[in-house]
Amino acid sequence: MTRIVIIGGGPGGYEAALVAAQLGAEVTVVDRDGLGGASVLTDCVPSKTLIATAEVMTNFDSSYEELGIIVEDGTPDPDSPARVVGVDLGKVNRRVKRLALAQSHDITAAVTRAGARVLRGRGRLEPGQAADGTRQVVVETAGGEEERLTADAVLIATGGKPRELPDARPDGERILNWTQVYDLEEQPEELIVVGSGVTGAEFAGAYQALGSRVTLVSSRDRVLPGEDPDAAVVLEDVFRRRGMNVMSRSRAASAKRVGDRVEVTLSDGRVITGSHCLMAVGAVPNTSGIGLEEAGVTLKDSGHIRTDRVSRTSAPGVYAAGDCTGVFALASVAAMQGRIAMYHFLGETVAPLDLKTVSANVFTDPEIATVGYTQADVDAGRIDARAVKLPLLRNARAKMQGVRDGFVKLFCRPGTGIVVGGVVVAPRASELIHPISIAVDNNLTVEQIANTFTVYPSLSGSIAEVARQLQTRKAAEGG
Repeated sequence: MTRIVIIGGGPGGYEAALVAAQLGAEVTVVDRDGLGGASVLTDCVPSKTLIATAEVMTNFDSSYEELGIIVEDGTPDPDSPARVVGVDLGKVNRRVKRLALAQSHDITAAVTRAGARVLRGRGRLEPGQAADGTRQVVVETAGGEEERLTADAVLIATGGKPRELPDARPDGERILNWTQVYDLEEQPEELIVVGSGVTGAEFAGAYQALGSRVTLVSSRDRVLPGEDPDAAVVLEDVFRRRGMNVMSRSRAASAKRVGDRVEVTLSDGRVITGSHCLMAVGAVPNTSGIGLEEAGVTLKDSGHIRTDRVSRTSAPGVYAAGDCTGVFALASVAAMQGRIAMYHFLGETVAPLDLKTVSANVFTDPEIATVGYTQADVDAGRIDARAVKLPLLRNARAKMQGVRDGFVKLFCRPGTGIVVGGVVVAPRASELIHPISIAVDNNLTVEQIANTFTVYPSLSGSIAEVARQLQTRKAAEGG
């Protein structure tokens, strides 16, 4: 029987374990903290659970008056209507952690039901490959013992951890990274968020919705510098309109506690203060101290593991998946990398990883969902494509729901009209992106989307409308 050892229990690890066990391999998953990894325990599941509460607050706050909802609290004041909606952050965070642990337990149960063994501990690769092609993995178990495992193939799925600035070390109380915010029992009165990438933007928007006064420190010209520029403009405008202090082109140099306050010093010498500071300045891979280079695994300068499109590393019989590879920091991509690795090693038919079919979402309000080629690809000449953007202000369902911000954008090839990418900025854009993902994955044309029935009224109707506009442009160009 083929023996597979998986080091790390994140999405890449547990999905690989399920596939390998179902294909008849003998599978051991070595994990230190609990299956699901950071994605389930400290990152994706917890943050999106917190954001779910913030979403309710935002929806209520932004639309209750327009929709005719009256809130009373027994203290009539016609000049200043009182609001009685608030948040018990301690209760919210206890729910967050409870749901994360429950999800981890569910994953563990699924993996063990499939026939895999879960070994709690920290694993490392031994140098060299045996004459029979096997490799040795040494595990320091949770009980303090050492166990040696022989594997025909090893998958590294050790994930990543928050990056720290030398002069802004988190203390878990006032200066926090994104794994520590769920220990807060009280709402931060004034929260400084350092970093305007996906993590920073999501937390900044969430805490603003929960009632904190938020300052977002961005070293770039705009928030979400890696996302569609039109989408980033919409989100930054929403942030500012709701009262967030967005500081563009402002790089944080240090953060320190001063009593019950935090001082953040910027690189130009300015100092801003708040009750708490969240450091969201990226992540680093968990690849040190587990014997990778000694075993022949090549690392990038960033510490990430080099892999090909079927998840192979430079060392025979060693694969890697997830955030430790630096390919695309999404749970869905990690899971696909893990499945591809097992299918490849076990001799099954498998398609190499294709990042141009990956759909991604930023869980702000409004959400930003993307798939396929981007505006940056078009602007840089990496693909010749036509684009049309349709604001949601024209959508009947959006008007009914009081939705003012957002749009649908599609990219298609000239001539053929094949859809190659899309952007949705809207409430629940993560759900609306799916039909565009299907179109991109299956080389559908704008004609096919335009001629497909949609419900009226619906936000998805805007997808068909954008396709019709692209169809018209294509016809005018003689395509």
